[in-house]
Amino acid sequence: MIRVILPAHLRNLARVDGELKVDVAGPTTQQSVLDALEADYPMLRGTIRDQVTHKRRAFIRFYACEEDLSNEAPDTPLPEAVATGAEPFLVIGAIAGG
Repeated sequence: MIRVILPAHLRNLARVDGELKVDVAGPTTQQSVLDALEADYPMLRGTIRDQVTHKRRAFIRFYACEEDLSNEAPDTPLPEAVATGAEPFLVIGAIAGG
């Protein structure tokens, strides 16, 4: 069971409070976690990554174990602590401006 934390606006869209939990079959990667998340919460399709290219949206960042994983390849394995459920996979809305 993978723990996922979403920003408030995506939690509202998914109609959930707090942390989500998704089952991932096979290796625990960004892609497999997002596939499971979109399968369980279809209203999130296209909000975190493009539906066609599956590239991360510009103002979305991914973190795990205090590391920014946003620029890692989608099929790179996530840290073991995320795979075991000890640490969450965080989807963060980036802030831009000045």
